[in-house]
This record gives sequence, structure tokens and C-alpha cells, in this order.
Amino acid sequence: MIQLLSHLAHLEVTTPDLDASVRFYEEQMGMREVERDGDSVFLRCWGDYYTYSLVVTKGEQAGLAHMAWRTSSAEGLQEAVRRIEAAGVQGEWREAGHRHGRAYRFTGPYGHVMELFWEVEKHRAEGQHQSQYPDRPSRRTNHGVAPRFLDHVTVAASDVKGFARWYSETLGFRIMAYTSLDHAPVTVFSVLTTNEKSHDLGVVLDGSGVPGRVNHIAFWVDTREEHLVAADVLLENGTPIEYGPSIHGIGEQTYLYFREPSGLRVELNTGGYRNYVPDWEPYDWKPAQGSNSLYRNSAMPMSMTESFPPAPGPSATEEGALPGTEDDLARELANPYGAHGRG
Repeated sequence: MIQLLSHLAHLEVTTPDLDASVRFYEEQMGMREVERDGDSVFLRCWGDYYTYSLVVTKGEQAGLAHMAWRTSSAEGLQEAVRRIEAAGVQGEWREAGHRHGRAYRFTGPYGHVMELFWEVEKHRAEGQHQSQYPDRPSRRTNHGVAPRFLDHVTVAASDVKGFARWYSETLGFRIMAYTSLDHAPVTVFSVLTTNEKSHDLGVVLDGSGVPGRVNHIAFWVDTREEHLVAADVLLENGTPIEYGPSIHGIGEQTYLYFREPSGLRVELNTGGYRNYVPDWEPYDWKPAQGSNSLYRNSAMPMSMTESFPPAPGPSATEEGALPGTEDDLARELANPYGAHGRG
């Protein structure tokens, strides 16, 4: 298979309080508003190569409206569409959108809306936002958390391996790792990538029965020092830290989780490995090995199993509470990551 996708280009999220969410991304995250269109606000990190990486749109609940990926070429876009439709999914072509060309939008088999495009407007700042580095799209900012760019998105699905297999076989994502429970044959997490990063797409197990949910969105800073400063900035501005800072065993990235005003979980990453192996075989981690927290010296809060929008029934992601698994899960704690030393 030719490389179809290049990388994650932008995300659109929904919020019931547009002003509060946008204010958070501007004042605490340090992102910059670049334009508005009705109830949608387009924001960018200082290092984003395209005009924006996050669209915040007014909606009834926090959630993921769509994720947008740039293809590797015009030919890659056509081939991706052919493969999607051959797999039995029918999307639609949309004319040029905000700062990018013609795009193909479809809903994947687990309810997530994805948009693919090739042509896109490159960002080049002017005036006070212009960088001294010719390769940088705009100057570095030290305002707020100040992420360099969008890093990844982690969604929720009823079948983790089924989700990973479809996106791998159809669109060429490389499956990098899984997590299965220590005492039950239940796969609760997987990470996939379109490039050399440890992942730009994650999926957690969701027992709610509601399709198309998201667990978190993630941004990147360059160093661990910046990561720790970011935690300090958030705390000083009254934003509680949900989990971290620590290091994921999977991907070896330093993480920090918190919530924006809509309740949507946001992660900040740094570190991690680069992997160029074309025939990589994903390892199946166990929580006790530190898949989630490599140091295995803290308990993950139960709130981390929540996905969005809120759903009735079990919102269990890492819990793996799906019909038919109850007996196996009786041997697990209510939260398999929730014991000290479990990772």
C-alpha cells in the first residue's frame, strides 16, 4: 500500500459555552484566534504549519465534530477514497473548506467523522508574529502553556482491535501497540500512527454503546521543562490537573491531563520515540507493566475513563465493561489502573 495519509491536520470540537472554551484556549493554552465563522472559532498554536489546528464550535455538549487528516499527495487522496468506499463506507466530497481544498468527509464504522484533503494553505506570519527562523510559520510565544502544535486525538470505540484493524487495512495506519487487561482477555487501548511518531490516533474501549465519542485531544511542547512550566501555569490559573505529569510506557511520552471549561479532556505531551520500521509488530502491554504510567507509582483517577459526549450506561474505556466480559472483569479492580503500582 502506498502511504495514503501524512498527518493529523486539525480537529473540530464542540462546547456548550463557546466564549468560555475559546477564552481558555487563548488565555491558558496560549493559542491564537485566527478567524471566526458563525458559531465556530479557528485557533492555532505558534508552530502549526497550516492556518489553524483547532476549531471550537458551539454545540449542546462537549465532543468531537470531526478530525481532519492531510493525505500524502493528490493521488493519495483519490486512493484513500477508493479504499474507503471499497470497504463499504460512503462519504461525500465537499468543496474547498476553510483554508484548504476539496475534501472527502465520511463517518467511520465506529461513528467518528473524518475528513481527508490534500491542498491546504500554508501559514506564514507577518508583523509581530513573524519568526526570525525562516522555517517557522510564526514566532514562539511564551504565553500560557504555549504548545508548539497539535499532537494527536484519542477516540473511544466498542471494539479496540476492530477499530485499529479497519483504519490500518483501509487507510494504512500503522498499529504501534495495544493494552490488554492483566486478568482478562480484553483489549482496552491501542495507538496508531500515519508517520514516525509513536501515535497520532489513539482508541480506548467504550462500553456506552454511543458511537463517535472522544476521550481526549492532545498538544505538544518541545521539552520536559516546558511541560512542567505548563502544569504550573494551569494550576496558577485555577485549572486542576486531572492526571500527571508522568510518562506513558506506551509511546514513552510525558503526559499531563486537564479539562477545558466544556469538560473536554486535553492532554499535553512531550518526549516519546520515533519509529520508522515499516513492518513493526505491535506489542500487547499489560497495565501492570506500566502501559499507562511507566513508573507504576500512582493510581489513575477513575475520571480518566470518561469520554465525550457524556453517555448513559458504562462510559468505561480502560474498564472494558462490555456485555459478556463481566465475569472476566470481576477479577479486575473497578479501575484496572486504579491501584498503586499498577501503571
